[in-house]
Amino acid sequence: MTSVCSLCTDTSEAIELFLPQNLFLKPIARLNVSVQLPQLKSPGKSISNWEVMEKIKHMCRPYQFTSFKVIKSTLEFIRFEGETENKQIVKTLTQRLEGKTIKLSGFPDILKVRSGEAKITFPTRHNWDSYFRDAKHMNEMKPGERPDTIHLIDLPTKWFADRKSDDKDKPNEFVLKKIFESCGHIRCIDIPMLDPYRKEMFSTRLKKGGAWTTPLNNQTFAFGGDLMFEAYIQFSEYIGFVKAMTMLKGMRLLYKAEDDKAYTANIKVEFDKSKHLSDKNIKKRRTEREKLEELENIREEKVRKEREVEEQKNEEERMKKFEEDRQREMKRSEKVRIREERRIERGEKRKIVRLEKKRKLEEKKMTLKIAVEERRILIAQRKLESYRLLSELFNKIKVIKQHEELIQQEKDIEEKQKQATEEERIAKIEHEQKKIEAARKKQERLERQEKELREKILKNLKTMEERKAEREREELRQKVAGTKRLKSTIVLKR
Repeated sequence: MTSVCSLCTDTSEAIELFLPQNLFLKPIARLNVSVQLPQLKSPGKSISNWEVMEKIKHMCRPYQFTSFKVIKSTLEFIRFEGETENKQIVKTLTQRLEGKTIKLSGFPDILKVRSGEAKITFPTRHNWDSYFRDAKHMNEMKPGERPDTIHLIDLPTKWFADRKSDDKDKPNEFVLKKIFESCGHIRCIDIPMLDPYRKEMFSTRLKKGGAWTTPLNNQTFAFGGDLMFEAYIQFSEYIGFVKAMTMLKGMRLLYKAEDDKAYTANIKVEFDKSKHLSDKNIKKRRTEREKLEELENIREEKVRKEREVEEQKNEEERMKKFEEDRQREMKRSEKVRIREERRIERGEKRKIVRLEKKRKLEEKKMTLKIAVEERRILIAQRKLESYRLLSELFNKIKVIKQHEELIQQEKDIEEKQKQATEEERIAKIEHEQKKIEAARKKQERLERQEKELREKILKNLKTMEERKAEREREELRQKVAGTKRLKSTIVLKR
């Protein structure tokens, strides 16, 4: 809790004020203790107030004061004011301290103690009746200029906050009205803390020549204390004002917190002498509030325009920066694009080189293949020409000598053909082996299926060659057989 609130351990004398807010009233139990001082004969000697205070506290044991302080100190006496938890303790301590004596170390004289219940300073009915009766600037026919307004000071803010609201740091006017409606109908309530323009109105008044005052009152508003607040409560009838003043007389506020702890706070209660809630002052505050609201609107409009100008300036700077960033980004992108184009160009060149190498290799392979095929065709053509020549020679043989020579020639030719065929077959085999070896070296990274397919194709090609060679031998044998028949025919003619 705040420093102006104190912890309360005894709530036996609490009187319900407003149960929804856990607010109660508790009688002020205050005691005055006076200690008569001896005449100081030795110069330089002094009596310690703290020592006297401790002696008095020791005499009051086991009872303790909730607060104990010096309120007046002179050469003749020291007056203390102490507060206790209830009035019964005040009576007990009064009886215990009245007429007692204190012996201080270093002083031969005895100090006499007097005590009694302290009188509570509070306005009486006579005070406000005589004030409003004698005041020339008051008109008791008008509200606010008669005894109908209570001025409450040092009310704890959080105790009067609306529990259902999220704002727990401001008092609620409705709660305050509910609390004091039990005394009578309330005409008007004013809590200066809740008026956002009140501080500015107060500052304006100070600039014009003083605090916010009325002609006969120098009471000013206090701002900046959010923990405590003040309030003005105006009743419609005089009896309500009297009931409220009677209810608060000699009382302090007691608040029971949710953690089952109780706290008390001393509040100051006065009847209003400043016409604070008179129609004239209310109208004056309303007029000045309207002026301040208008000035506030003008200031807000000015601030809005300045903000718009600032935002426009910021937007221009932002756009300028954005444009600069865009230009930098474009330059960077252009550089990246050029690098990328160069990279792509280098890649294309490398690709072209690779393709050119591949094309030359394919051309070389194709040339080699064509040469091999041409040679094969040439060999076949030569074979065919040889076969035709032999046929012509065989046809012209008419005599035995020619027949024997022809036989010998045929044998020689057959031998040569066999040798040539064998050489050709060996050459083909070697060539195919070289070709297969070269293909195997070049195609060793190909898949196995492709390799098997190539081997199968090579095998088929070899088979075809062998078949072809077989056919050629068969044709040669047939031709040789024909020659033999021709020889037989010649022999028979002879």
